[in-house]
Amino acid sequence: MTVDDALLDDAEALAAADRSAVLRTLATAGAQVRESAALATDAGIARLAEEGRPRAVVVASLGGSSVVADVLTALAGRACSVPVVVRRGGPLPAWVGPLDLVIAVSLSGRAAGPLALAAEAARRGARVGGDAADGSPLAEVGSRGGNVQVGVARGPRWDETAAQRTSRGALWSLLVPVLLAADALDLVRTPLPVLAELAARLDDEAEACRPASEAFVNPAKTLALELAGSVPVVLADGDLTAAAAARAASMLARTARVPAVRGALPDDASEVVASFGGPLAAPGGEDVFADPFLDAPAGPRLRLLLLRDAPGTEVDALPGVHGEPVRAVVEAVAETAAEAGVRTSEVVADPGQPVVRLAQLIARTDFAAAYLALASGIDPAASPHVADLRSRLG
Repeated sequence: MTVDDALLDDAEALAAADRSAVLRTLATAGAQVRESAALATDAGIARLAEEGRPRAVVVASLGGSSVVADVLTALAGRACSVPVVVRRGGPLPAWVGPLDLVIAVSLSGRAAGPLALAAEAARRGARVGGDAADGSPLAEVGSRGGNVQVGVARGPRWDETAAQRTSRGALWSLLVPVLLAADALDLVRTPLPVLAELAARLDDEAEACRPASEAFVNPAKTLALELAGSVPVVLADGDLTAAAAARAASMLARTARVPAVRGALPDDASEVVASFGGPLAAPGGEDVFADPFLDAPAGPRLRLLLLRDAPGTEVDALPGVHGEPVRAVVEAVAETAAEAGVRTSEVVADPGQPVVRLAQLIARTDFAAAYLALASGIDPAASPHVADLRSRLG
């Protein structure tokens, strides 16, 4: 598949190619945060904490909405005093009862898995937080006595485009009510002032990655060109950035149609490094004397994409492989990649609150996946093969 580099520097051509307005939808992330925070506050999301901390929190999300659960577990951390359990579908764990909280997330409010889990949780007397479109079956469950239902923020210029009807384009509308619920329960620190900082960071990223910005100064366009023609290996430097890696791999597959694998350090260092000696690596580096016209075209090569937390964060001091700090493991993996001929791209978060740093990594890779799709002649919002699969499954 060829990549049209020139398209990325032509704002008008990009707008014409982006028929589903994916880039515009990504640019509304900050607005989604603000509107969703207002909706959640008006809905009384803090009422989920009136009976105190639950014994456990079950997050029910599926498909493009599953990143909501990834982000919550990353922010809560392994030391969270309340277990956070992720379920994509049924059955609801047998132990869930009146002492627990179930948060069900679905943009349409009709996803079978989250809907069934929420309905069963309500039947057992558990608290239920619904995060779904108003008037949907899931919203009906969340509106019952003792539960809380938050409608989905639409953001500015809502025009029912294909991009805005997908959970990939509505990430922040779905995530913010969950973050406010978790803050009320004292599981994460994401109060309204932090969400304001989050919205501002997303606005800054949208400005830096705007379509009118030329590729050599636009970090998302640069990343898209670096990933073109490669098989990306998305590697996070810790638990927090692992949520961004999961989102990046999903967006590359669903948006740019590029299969990507992901991992997180320090646990996955050996598996990633082992792949540098495989058929998709370039042992000894690229052949600079290869003739692109006479020689056979080179196949896709691995590209290491490192997602790194801001310098000076606690990940620096955590022990990694062989007891070394995680940052030392990151550097060792990057050096091994260079020696094996595997090129590396990096996205490094700027300082800020954990959710703000995570959001910057997500936004950058979201834009990069969209630009890669458009430069490859692909509609980033619609996949005929996914539609075909859904029709086959009824």
